[in-house]
Amino acid sequence: MKLRILLPLCAVCALMLVACSKSETTTNREASAPSSSSSTPAAATAPAAPVANAEKIGIAECDNFLAAYDACVSSKVPEAARAQYKASIDQWRSSWKTLANNPATKASLAAACKQSAEQAKTSLASYNCTW
Repeated sequence: MKLRILLPLCAVCALMLVACSKSETTTNREASAPSSSSSTPAAATAPAAPVANAEKIGIAECDNFLAAYDACVSSKVPEAARAQYKASIDQWRSSWKTLANNPATKASLAAACKQSAEQAKTSLASYNCTW
């Protein structure tokens, strides 16, 4: 049982590490953010459509977390930092879809998604995201 949880947790940790290491690239994007600030309201509503079309994992905990995370990022995270968070969503979705398709790891995936949700709540608290 511990081995079944370890693989998804390692994958999640690796994804979080990759997502955190890209924070320097968003600093450069922040410099160009003021020029596009007038289009922010339109941009905040536009990304909401892909959430409904997003590929489902098949695990309720994962699907609910990804939908809530995407909604928060799309509506509350500044556009300059949004790309980094969107990349994390894509990485999670791809990794979790692979793990969900493997019968050996599927059972522990719900716990890994719950843990990722708790960590994301903490990291997105500064944007007033709650779910």
